[in-house]
Amino acid sequence: MTGPASSGRVMTLGEVARAAQAWRAAGERIVLANGIFDLLHVGHVRYLAGARALGARLIVAVNGDGSTARLKGPGHPVMPAADRACLVAALRGVDAVVVFDEPSVDALLATLRPHVHAKGTDYRRETVPERPVAESLGIETAIAGDPKAHASRDLVSRVRERRGRSA
Repeated sequence: MTGPASSGRVMTLGEVARAAQAWRAAGERIVLANGIFDLLHVGHVRYLAGARALGARLIVAVNGDGSTARLKGPGHPVMPAADRACLVAALRGVDAVVVFDEPSVDALLATLRPHVHAKGTDYRRETVPERPVAESLGIETAIAGDPKAHASRDLVSRVRERRGRSA
């Protein structure tokens, strides 16, 4: 998937693995961040900016539609994975985006071998589910972004509430 917004930054796993290998060979510090990004909001932007500040290259793994539905329940995702990936790829500082449908990024950590796995502030380093795998691979686990005061579900609720008042 390419286009003006993604500039070719939405990649297959094979493509992003080759890019990561080249960046690593060039001595660049690679950060992997992940999330659903169902309705992009300022918390997502700050999380990804914080993740990018941890390295020279930022790869973002976006949950596929199946894993999003399993994690968030009926009515999710609001937007399909291809659209969410394109939006994330359009953000400054994002070098590559890959869609994944596994329940965690454990396999991506093993394949991509980033230097850092960044999670948002809704986690503490000790509560990151992938931390044991990351540690076994020599990957640092870091927390990035501003305090969790934003959520896509809150945006959806606000839109529904306001629409209900005006209808």
